[in-house]
Amino acid sequence: MEKTTLVIMAAGLGSRFGGVKQLEPVGPSGEIIMDYSVYDAIAAGFQKVVFIIRKDIEEDFKEVIGNHIAKKIETEYVFQEMSDLPEGFSVPEGREKPWGTGQAVLCCKGVIDGPFVVINADDYYGKEAFVKVNAYLQNPEPCDKKYNFCMAGFRLGNTLSDNGTVTRGVCEVNESHVLQDVQETFEITQSGDHAKAVRNGKELTLSLEQPVSMNMWGFTADFINELDMRFAQFLAGIKGNEQKAEYLLPGIVDDLIKEGSAQVTVLDTPDKWFGVTYQEDKDVVKAALRKLVEQGVYPEKLFD
Repeated sequence: MEKTTLVIMAAGLGSRFGGVKQLEPVGPSGEIIMDYSVYDAIAAGFQKVVFIIRKDIEEDFKEVIGNHIAKKIETEYVFQEMSDLPEGFSVPEGREKPWGTGQAVLCCKGVIDGPFVVINADDYYGKEAFVKVNAYLQNPEPCDKKYNFCMAGFRLGNTLSDNGTVTRGVCEVNESHVLQDVQETFEITQSGDHAKAVRNGKELTLSLEQPVSMNMWGFTADFINELDMRFAQFLAGIKGNEQKAEYLLPGIVDDLIKEGSAQVTVLDTPDKWFGVTYQEDKDVVKAALRKLVEQGVYPEKLFD
């Protein structure tokens, strides 16, 4: 059985939330959302966790979560820095925005040597998603492509916030549960029995059952080399959008699919997502976790 690794992207600035939102306590005993992700990953069989963070939050991060997690599972840190660029490139003058999730995972080069799942730090994914992704990484479906990946496919209606619009990777999936297309879609909000959204400046209507990506991807280690090669290509092509261009996992995966290099199996995930996108979401998350504790899904205190 291969060793599988949980990679948590926790370097985001949390600008909409107003602070380092990944470190906000939401559980009944002061747990943060990442505690629940690590807890569920350990239960599902993952054997290592890699935290992607910024150097300036390292001390606080270790105090809040890292030190006690390290007692439960092998733990490593990598640092996402805006200046960590391929030879010949430099940070555009005035740029403050990080380079995105693709560069975040690229920071794990040299640290990961086996299959891994990557998740956002501020999203609660539910137990079943970790079980399904780990099972796939251990025993993937037959595939004739260069890359054989998987993705937890959440149902759009289970991923919306009551406190504002959200952005999701909206997926098209065939009858064999293989991903055909994923497109970043913006300003998604529920409207009755459907959702409204914007893509490429045009308004869309989406089913609440539409599969979406919540950035929970199951990759093989060789994907990091692909990220490395494509990052230089990305940087070379952002002229005119140097301040806002982002190197994002959904777009990279979509390119590999379109090129015929990758197969991505979508694992249907019925769990309800919740996360702290807006300050107002915090009370909703607290109530949801309290309910899960009362239902016996989690203990009152996750880690002794």
